[in-house]
Amino acid sequence: MKENTERTTEKITEKEVPFRLFLSGKERKKPSVDMNRVVGSCDILFVCLDTLRYDVAVQEEKAGSTPVLNRYGLWEKCQAPGNFTYPSHHAMFAGFLPCRYDAKNLADREMLFFPKAVGLGKKTPEGAYGFSGSTIMEGLAKDGYDTWCVGGVSFFDKRSDIGKVFPGFFKKSYWNPSFGCPIKDSTKNQVDFILKKMEAAEKETHIFLYLNVDAIHYPNYFYLDGASHDDMASHAAALRYVDGELGRLFDGWKERRGDTFVICCSDHGTCYGEDGCQFHGIHHPAVDTIPYKHFFL
Repeated sequence: MKENTERTTEKITEKEVPFRLFLSGKERKKPSVDMNRVVGSCDILFVCLDTLRYDVAVQEEKAGSTPVLNRYGLWEKCQAPGNFTYPSHHAMFAGFLPCRYDAKNLADREMLFFPKAVGLGKKTPEGAYGFSGSTIMEGLAKDGYDTWCVGGVSFFDKRSDIGKVFPGFFKKSYWNPSFGCPIKDSTKNQVDFILKKMEAAEKETHIFLYLNVDAIHYPNYFYLDGASHDDMASHAAALRYVDGELGRLFDGWKERRGDTFVICCSDHGTCYGEDGCQFHGIHHPAVDTIPYKHFFL
């Protein structure tokens, strides 16, 4: 039985699809960052602004209403990895972050993290950190990182079997009811918690922190005075609130921890009645189009 399994594994390896076969005729863009220089030299923060729509993000960017996020460059228009939190995060945690909106094939996406054992070939793309294991966090842990998760939406709350899946990918995971979607101060509570935890962290050990910001997710009407239901205006108001709290996180982390690489993006958008559509978990341009950026603190 063991011999048959080994032979099957060998055949699968022989039939790997090399990543280079997806290359188009046009010249491949140079990577914007070399993750092999990032990993091992600084902390990494992965901040997911759960449910943030691209159009709202750009609207507030242009209005100057998100000064903290504006400080770190323009939003890039990207394709969402999934149409709701669960599939999107499985993709992102496996290294498949949002890819640029005009990508035509797999090789058109900039890979910051490359899963070496997924069958895309043995050569890691230029600029990508090739990791072993089933997730980015597992790969980084093997390279000495302490991996943290601070949850928000119910897929991270650890109160159900499905809510334990994502937290289980990390060495340390945290959630409490004050981080939940119905709490108006959820992002403030998350940032307060992180800054306190950071004070006790070993400075010699690099940290990979994943933060799921759920303030923009429904319900968000209470971020807009006088509103009684969620809509585009309250969605934007929630983003403005989040921006202020991220300023505290970024400034505090930089002051205490030094050089840090940040990935900041949405996992999917949501609908507020467009074409009769509501919420997400469906395919619609408002759901499938999201903002993305990465930068150094």
